[in-house]
Amino acid sequence: MNKPTDVARTVTDATPIKVPTLPDAQTVTAVEHYTDRLFSFRVTRPQSLRFRSGEFVMIGLMGEPDPKTGKQKPLLRAYSIASPSWDEELEFYSIKVPDGPLTSRLQHIQPGEQIILRPKPVGTLVHDALIPGKRIWFFATGTGFAPFASLLREPQTYEDYDEVIITHTCREAGELTYGRNLIEALKDDELLNEVIGEGFWKKIKYYPTTTREESPKMGRITDLMNSGECFEDLEVPVLNPETDRAMICGNLAFNLELKAMLESYGLEEGANSKPAHYVVEKAFLD
Repeated sequence: MNKPTDVARTVTDATPIKVPTLPDAQTVTAVEHYTDRLFSFRVTRPQSLRFRSGEFVMIGLMGEPDPKTGKQKPLLRAYSIASPSWDEELEFYSIKVPDGPLTSRLQHIQPGEQIILRPKPVGTLVHDALIPGKRIWFFATGTGFAPFASLLREPQTYEDYDEVIITHTCREAGELTYGRNLIEALKDDELLNEVIGEGFWKKIKYYPTTTREESPKMGRITDLMNSGECFEDLEVPVLNPETDRAMICGNLAFNLELKAMLESYGLEEGANSKPAHYVVEKAFLD
């Protein structure tokens, strides 16, 4: 789907050192940095990997050698797959944590290098966990946008719902770049317009907000919902279990607050084994 980003690399005459292939190794094909805290990257996809849009996998790098034994262990973390299930590559969207065991190193990866990818996708943010409805809400904070980047490019999303609302709350305006660019690109995506139907993207209502840096819409999405401003801006009624379905992916406080709000509207939490009105990704936190 997305064209790999060309990343300049320094060429030297030094003899390359042979690095042992990582277990479950996949090769990085593109890297793009958005802010000093956020970046995305694409990797090759194992031929045998099958997943549902919205699921996650464990990815990572080898840890530092043990001082005593010299042995290395994989350093892994759960990452939502940001690319849709039909994409030939896998895309991920990540935060950079300066002293984070994994992201402090992962943020420096370059095309041609390798990462570890455990090919066992799982997750709750899948269409199978929801019963049919008229409108689907995707609620995200920060890198919680990743699973919705997959679902926004999934044909089933538009087959199942008449309206697709994606809210994305970040601290600064620059942190909205990844999501905004992706949604804008849908309009000119010839493949998706052909497969899903010309103008499918008109079903999307994008509602980005910031909490620190000034932007066209300021405030936490939960506050904007409580005040009614969100529903007025989007020209939609308050969530109703008869018509609305929702998926939530963000930090713990956000997940818990929004979960309580949805239940106050009468929505019930679903699961793969028992579909209902909304689901929350509990595997990892932004």
